[in-house]
Amino acid sequence: MENFIEIAASAFSFNPFVTLGKEWMLITAEKEGKANTMTAAWGGFGVVWGKNAATVYIRPQRYTNEFVSAAERFSLGFFGPGFREEMNLLGSASGRDGDKIAKAGFTVAREGGVPYIEQAQTVIFCKKLYAQQIELPLFTVPGFGEKMYPENDPHIAYVGEIEGIWKKG
Repeated sequence: MENFIEIAASAFSFNPFVTLGKEWMLITAEKEGKANTMTAAWGGFGVVWGKNAATVYIRPQRYTNEFVSAAERFSLGFFGPGFREEMNLLGSASGRDGDKIAKAGFTVAREGGVPYIEQAQTVIFCKKLYAQQIELPLFTVPGFGEKMYPENDPHIAYVGEIEGIWKKG
């Protein structure tokens, strides 16, 4: 990973409400030798089952879901401000319809066989530990699940153990 340095999880700090909620991230995975990515604004970081972990949420119909579902590992890419146009494209276009990564002006690279977007400022590599589709009857606020999922297509939550964090040097 040229131009990147690995940092310890204990040295990684960011404001998730800005980084995820406003700047967004890319979830990237590979299936059958092909990489795909998508923009995400939902997620979480912390300690789960005694491991540093990231949780991401992907709707079942998203093309990237096929890739994360099939892969043992995935990456999360963070770009900072100034990438809104690219993030919008990668969140609205489908990789089924063409090479949206190249169209965004980005390049796929790999570390240990895991794809990531080379232009990211920070990349987190995750080993998939758990996957479960959100179940509407389990929402504790009446009507909230139906409000969030009027098409009855709740996200799949993926919990990944953080195996490495790399920042541009």
